[in-house]
Amino acid sequence: MTNRPQPLSVPPVIAPLVPADVPVGLLSPIVLAYTGDAVYEVYIRQRLVAVSSRKPHELHRAATKYVSAAAQAKLLQRWTPLLTEEEADIVRRGRNTKSGQPPRNADPADYRLATALECLVGYLYYKGNRERLEQLMEVAFADADQAH
Repeated sequence: MTNRPQPLSVPPVIAPLVPADVPVGLLSPIVLAYTGDAVYEVYIRQRLVAVSSRKPHELHRAATKYVSAAAQAKLLQRWTPLLTEEEADIVRRGRNTKSGQPPRNADPADYRLATALECLVGYLYYKGNRERLEQLMEVAFADADQAH
């Protein structure tokens, strides 16, 4: 028998991790939006990289069409009829939360809706509901896919 080091039981970097004593539904909408922002951006970046070979500055320019407050607000409006009651409740919580000062170039109403979208993305991520998250993310690219 060899003395190999035992692998650490560390979850993957992108795995959803929340405090063991806090149910996902009780996480602050700001925390959900904070993580949801990052998850949303990863989905956007992965999709853009997968569909074309562009230079980094072109990828960045393409991504801004999806990640601005105005773009996220429009996407949330497209998602709204598709949401379950539970998802709509998370969106309401995210929209109504105080998330600080919007960026100077963002409309405050769009910023609240973008926060709500990010809150839902974070919630679905932490719930481990990847299939549902991917269904909704497909809506973000539906128009772009039809254009190609």
